[in-house]
Amino acid sequence: MEKIYQQALLYDFYGELLTEHQRSIYEDAVCNDLSLGEIAQDRGISRQGVHDLIRRCDKILREYESKLRLVEKFMNAREKVAKIIELAREPDQAADSLPEIHRLAEELLQQL
Repeated sequence: MEKIYQQALLYDFYGELLTEHQRSIYEDAVCNDLSLGEIAQDRGISRQGVHDLIRRCDKILREYESKLRLVEKFMNAREKVAKIIELAREPDQAADSLPEIHRLAEELLQQL
């Protein structure tokens, strides 16, 4: 499950950088959950060809992430926002939480 989630995130951020052919097949495999055999039959190519293309796309998307770190920054920001929401939900402790909320908000702004 974790691998599929990671692939989907990478695709969401960098999928447009793949060719149309790569995007189409990768989307069928990762997002539409079609089997290699189903994709191969639909496209008139071998199952091995589909497998190789998906592996190549995985590698390309991971390379984009290693250089740009957009998914990492997004996940970090998401965690900070969740923490801010959690801290703000406790009305009786809100005043005590303000320094932490402020620190997290500053970190988010620095990421932009």
